[in-house]
Amino acid sequence: MRGLARVLFPPVCVHCRGLVEAGPFAHMCAACARLIEFVSAPHCTTCGHPFYGVVEGERMCPHCEGLIPAFREGRTAVLLKGPIRALVHEFKYHRGLYVMEDVAALFRQSPGLLDWIRGAVLVPVPLHARKERERGYNQSQLLADCLAQAAGGNARTARLLQRTEDTPSQTYHDRKTRLDNLKNAFALAPGAAITPAQHYLLVDDVFTTGSTLNSCARVLRHAGCLNLDVITLGHG
Repeated sequence: MRGLARVLFPPVCVHCRGLVEAGPFAHMCAACARLIEFVSAPHCTTCGHPFYGVVEGERMCPHCEGLIPAFREGRTAVLLKGPIRALVHEFKYHRGLYVMEDVAALFRQSPGLLDWIRGAVLVPVPLHARKERERGYNQSQLLADCLAQAAGGNARTARLLQRTEDTPSQTYHDRKTRLDNLKNAFALAPGAAITPAQHYLLVDDVFTTGSTLNSCARVLRHAGCLNLDVITLGHG
């Protein structure tokens, strides 16, 4: 039935709005798929942004300048450009949950990503209850579930955090303003238990300044989490 539906009603590319024919993605045409920039080594170990050219010795990532991470390492699957930005906006702001199958495909194609998360507990960055009611879902929870599915059952999700402050949107703020907005914005969820030796991975849609992820990481660290990394779909 799904195959027949695709013949009768061909999907439209989320980026260029052209028809999607056979290819690796269900809602992105082959031409736009070629624009995707997957992240591979060498990359920043804090935020996951790639380094270009020859890298020798330690190198400071300009995206992480001034960030003192409470987590150990960060990875990202793709850069938030062109078709990826359109994909993220579709499921984050337009209730386009149908694109999650393409998100799963992105995770599966990202070099080494699924091997890195095996055995981990995936912790989504929480939304405030008001915002989650308005949106109808938490996009970070969807991404965590998508990652667990792509890993073939070798990772699981757990809602260990809650957002206690209804902070304004962080989209257009610099790192200092974001840090001020997020002060005391997160807490451990009621009944949440931390196993110190367990590998935990904070999951969010985009790494921009790292302020939100770092605020969440501090809460988990304070609760006794010793083995903590972060993962995002995109960086930008």
